[in-house]
Amino acid sequence: MNITHILATELAARAEQIQAAVGLLDEGATVPFIARYRKEVTGGLDDTQLRNLAERLQYLRELVERKATIVKSIDEQGKLTPELAAQIEAIDNKTALEDVYFPYKPKRRTKAQIAREAGLAPLAETLWHTPTTDPETEAAKYWNAEHNIADNKAALDGARAILMEQFAEDAALLGQLRERLWQVGEIRSEVVAGQEQGGEKFQDYFKHQELLRAIPSHRSLALLRGRNEGVLSLKIVYQPDDTPITEASEFEQTIAAHYGIADQKRAADKWLKDTVRLTWRAKLFLSLELDAFNRLKTEGDAAAITVFARNLKDLLLAAPAGRLVTLGLDPGIRTGVKVAVVDDTGKLLATDTVYPFQPRNDKHGAMASLARLIKQHGVQLIAIGNGTASRETDQLAAEVMKALPEAGVHKLVVSEAGASVYSASELAAQEFPDLDVSLRGAVSIARRLQDPLAELVKIDPKSIGVGQYQHDVNQVQLAHSLDAVVEDCVNAVGVDVNTASAPLLARVSGLNATLAHNIVAYRDENGAFKNRKQLKKVPRLGDKTFEQAAGFLRIQGGDEPLDASSVHPEAYPIVAKMLADTGSSADKLIGNVTVLKTLQAARYIDAQFGLPTVMDILSELEKPGRDPRGEFKTATFTDGIDDIKHLVAGSIMEGVVTNVAAFGAFVDIGVHQDGLVHISALSKTYVSDPHTVVKAGQVVKVKVLSVDVARKRIALSMRLDDDIENTGARGQGAGNEGKREQRGAPRGKREEAPANNAMAAAFAKLKR
Repeated sequence: MNITHILATELAARAEQIQAAVGLLDEGATVPFIARYRKEVTGGLDDTQLRNLAERLQYLRELVERKATIVKSIDEQGKLTPELAAQIEAIDNKTALEDVYFPYKPKRRTKAQIAREAGLAPLAETLWHTPTTDPETEAAKYWNAEHNIADNKAALDGARAILMEQFAEDAALLGQLRERLWQVGEIRSEVVAGQEQGGEKFQDYFKHQELLRAIPSHRSLALLRGRNEGVLSLKIVYQPDDTPITEASEFEQTIAAHYGIADQKRAADKWLKDTVRLTWRAKLFLSLELDAFNRLKTEGDAAAITVFARNLKDLLLAAPAGRLVTLGLDPGIRTGVKVAVVDDTGKLLATDTVYPFQPRNDKHGAMASLARLIKQHGVQLIAIGNGTASRETDQLAAEVMKALPEAGVHKLVVSEAGASVYSASELAAQEFPDLDVSLRGAVSIARRLQDPLAELVKIDPKSIGVGQYQHDVNQVQLAHSLDAVVEDCVNAVGVDVNTASAPLLARVSGLNATLAHNIVAYRDENGAFKNRKQLKKVPRLGDKTFEQAAGFLRIQGGDEPLDASSVHPEAYPIVAKMLADTGSSADKLIGNVTVLKTLQAARYIDAQFGLPTVMDILSELEKPGRDPRGEFKTATFTDGIDDIKHLVAGSIMEGVVTNVAAFGAFVDIGVHQDGLVHISALSKTYVSDPHTVVKAGQVVKVKVLSVDVARKRIALSMRLDDDIENTGARGQGAGNEGKREQRGAPRGKREEAPANNAMAAAFAKLKR
């Protein structure tokens, strides 16, 4: 198997590109480094292609290793032929490989093996290849008391076992039947007797059927969860219910045709027909049904992980508010509102807890405390967590701001997902050993407004709350995918080495937790880094690590102006040539678009650096250290509407997308309960993937279609000029799309639950 050829075909790349990328990965280079600084070597493969390459490379190498093991096993049995070896070599997926190996796989003694030992193989061959033979007459020749073959029935049962095993171990036939079952099979679910009440959240699947090949991932995962929780029973059906039991299914017909078996009214035809039927119903179908369920799980996992990864990327790359003194408010009622003030670098300045709500109702004291902190520390922004009492706290902050017009403070509501996880983490304890756990959340809320990426990297991605069935999917694959997203985002933005936390530094290309802590320790002991070269003095940070990390680490106001850019130190000689040509210094050339436009990129190409790198350098010099994240925006919630009971159908409101799922997008409109914009209401044009229209963190305008206060459901639309009734009808009548519901759980504490129609039924408590 030629791995390079397979990867080149799948990625639509040249073989030499694949070979170069594989070589770099094997040397320990990271995907961000290769994508950014080795474009000439790989021919410009981007980070997405490289991620796919790395994943497929691992799969194919595992496949090669498995092939070697299988070939060795078959060879040791003395059954390896040149044809079989060639067949194994040509296989490109693990399922097909295991199909080929199945007949040779060591297993416990089967009925077929026992029958062969009893000498019944000739009987099986005779009846199969000479169906004019009478089974009863022929079977009488094989009675064998020593092997417990005492009558015709025992002899024929043994012969049948031999043929069933042989028929069921044909790799080509298995593959054909497996794919056909996937195409025509239906998955059916029914409620388990006695689970009607306890399994109410799965009520829309109490009697459900759908084609295997058409079921969306979120629905298949819901069905599998229902089965795992003992609420639903699942089965796969491959023919209509009214099919006579004596009628051969298309699968039985396929098996018969494959082995040249036909009912021509010959003596052994009925016996062979029954053998085929038993092969399918008692042997093959049970195995292929399990394969189908496994495929549902695998494909459902992959789709859910992709959704999670895309949402996480959007959230991490949300625009930062910037370096502004920020007051963070972690809302609470009985336990009070936790307060933290951080300076423009995120350093904690002050904390407090105020009790403006029941039972204390000390609104005056709370306002006085907040006003004092704002004036004392020059607060410019107020970040308010979006949990319980968020709108009440927002109103409190508005009154404080109204009383201090000269302060020029702005307030924003931000997602607090994961803040409680961070508060109780070992990292938070190390960062704030003397600070109460409840106050650490307020610090996190303030910082994530200043720079979402820098703060969210401290939290396990699975706790950030933008996933779909995240606890049901393969956890190893999920962690691997999310770690890759975090790495790509951090390196796309770059990191200020003199202000970054250890968790943020640990995500930089080439670095790890140990090196990150070493960098912070060196910085604390020796002061701010003056240049990138100084990084080489950090313990255990060698030349290879420096090569991988340096371009992503920024030093503002240091000795070397280029250190504040993404230009890699290895390319500084190119900039030196540009400076010589322009007679300028680095600090004067950087940002001087007029002069930079006069430079001819081709002049600076050499044996090491090609045109892509030179163009990247020129682009970076024009706008050094540019942030790829968008402009900072926030939603303005409608005044006076802070509870679901206040919503009126037809109202147009502003909100923030909190989560994007396969069936639509959830939007926070400031009423303590996210509403759903079903996929059918995202745009006036057909939408197959909600991510092409919206992303997590995006500010959108929506129309309220309907409100179900009792079940805490809010149906929204981004088609603002649509008639409410018509839009609602279209959403409600869209069939089985998005079979999930969202009940009234606080944000950050949602669980999945299925439902039964397009708009209302697509609601789901997404487990976070």
